[in-house]
Amino acid sequence: MEIDTLDQQVIHALRINGRAGYREIGAVLGVSDQTVARRYRKLREQAGLRVVALPNPLTLGQEMWTIRLRTAPDAATTIAAALARRRDTVWVSLTSGGTEISCSVRVPATADWESLLLEKLPRTPRLVSVTAHCLIHQFSGGATGPDGRDQALTGEQIEALTPERLPGHPQLTDADQTLIDALARDGRLGYTELAAATGWPESTVRRRLRDLLGTGALFCDVEIDPDALGYRGRVMLWLSVAPSRLAEVGAALAAHDEVVFAAATTGPTNVTATVVCQDMAGFYRYLTEKIGRLDGVERVESAPLVRHVKQVGSIN
Repeated sequence: MEIDTLDQQVIHALRINGRAGYREIGAVLGVSDQTVARRYRKLREQAGLRVVALPNPLTLGQEMWTIRLRTAPDAATTIAAALARRRDTVWVSLTSGGTEISCSVRVPATADWESLLLEKLPRTPRLVSVTAHCLIHQFSGGATGPDGRDQALTGEQIEALTPERLPGHPQLTDADQTLIDALARDGRLGYTELAAATGWPESTVRRRLRDLLGTGALFCDVEIDPDALGYRGRVMLWLSVAPSRLAEVGAALAAHDEVVFAAATTGPTNVTATVVCQDMAGFYRYLTEKIGRLDGVERVESAPLVRHVKQVGSIN
């Protein structure tokens, strides 16, 4: 599909405030709420747009791990699908021609992380190797906010759409799980639908969701098919960076329009990033003209993203 300026504005608006109403978005963009609703439905149907609301690991003290699994070629799809069905996997992707899986796992900081990570892996001899990297600092993507490609709105429009922040310490309870599960499928569900999913009164849902979003316990993210936006060169990067240059390189990556996610990690490589370019020729230019000029980058490993099995929300 062709994505025009108004489509880009709607996408950017949803990244700023995933639960903003059509009327609220329309008022900021200078169009009617019916126009926003039509564009939203078109983007859902033709570009795979989905808004989800997820626990915010940055405010809740949760640990995030990136796991790389090398498999036999005929086993990757099955193993990836099993991982995608888990509640604690945030995204799952096939890379390297379908012989490798990359996935992100959310683990409570107080948990026995080693046993939790091992329990997530299907028991199969088709799994060749596993490496796990703990994310120790996130530079861009996810809960840090919109990435560098989101430039459709003005500063004034962004300010008008930015949700109100509430005082208080972000905290989830076991009772919130059914609400979180529903929002992980569709972050724009109405209060009536969320009340039906949780069994709570609508007033309770409205109040609890306001608290969770306002204190930062939950954040909204947007899924969209990169192909629909013209980005066919999608690559995972693992960089070895001199420790003295780690913060500098991370800040540079966060400023690159091509980078949708970047974080410092443990392991033999200490920075991971997800890059989207128009095509692989564009990725070559990015690699040589931007990554190649960063002081402190000692080694680069890359793997083309073949397919997202799971992006940020739960699979339906």
